Amino acid sequence: MRQKRAKSYKKQINLYLHAFKFREPFQTIIDDELILNCVKASFNLEKGLDRTIQADTKPMITQCCMQALYETKDQIAIDMAKRFERRRCNHSIKDPKAPADCIRSIVDIDGKNKHRYIVASQSASLRRKLRGVPGVPLVFMNRSVMVMEPASEATKRAAELCENAKLNAGLNDAKVGYVEKEKPKETTQERPTKKRKGPSGPNPLSVKKKKTESHHDATSDQTKRKRARRHKKAGENDGASAETTSENNAETSTGEKKSDAKSADETKSTDEANGADEAQE
Repeated sequence: MRQKRAKSYKKQINLYLHAFKFREPFQTIIDDELILNCVKASFNLEKGLDRTIQADTKPMITQCCMQALYETKDQIAIDMAKRFERRRCNHSIKDPKAPADCIRSIVDIDGKNKHRYIVASQSASLRRKLRGVPGVPLVFMNRSVMVMEPASEATKRAAELCENAKLNAGLNDAKVGYVEKEKPKETTQERPTKKRKGPSGPNPLSVKKKKTESHHDATSDQTKRKRARRHKKAGENDGASAETTSENNAETSTGEKKSDAKSADETKSTDEANGADEAQE
């Protein structure tokens, strides 16, 4: 494919991607005439579609187009068509519609390409009718070259309206940019009531503790048993008193003797000292 042609195809595909929200792999409806033309030209249809669209494609064929191929009895074309995914058209097999009418019924839904199909058809009348539907890419064979038609006027108008809607969206709307404040969620739980603080009492550590009379002392005094006092006999008392008096007298006599001896020693020492002084003189 020439570079200029590939560039124009890429531009058209980007138009369908952004304005009509096409997505890969692109679903491509193929009619019976295009398949017969590819077989005649020995053209690889699947690779040709990928090269022309410049993206992954998913070839599809309707039941009515398959019935038209069965009538030709071209086994090569039939085998090629069997590799494609079968698109249900809800038309009767016993009384099928013409391939052009069948394809138009599944593509043109209320004037819109609802399922975003690419139509690859060799029928000029079908392509002319589908040009009035915005957002329908059309592909056909020009001799042995696969070609994509330029975007139709209906497609260009729809794309322009879509772009203007995106640019002017919200400019005349007063609510644009307004953010609603989040409302507080209603809770079923009741709020806890605060306890009121009353007058506080004195500090228990600074208060003097009251003395409590122990019941143990009172009961012990009451239950305390009185001791019986023993009285000594008269003889024992006289003997004990005599012994104590004799001991006291002996102690006093010994004390007097010791004091007399001490005084005698002191007088003796003084006399000797006086005698020594006289001799020196």
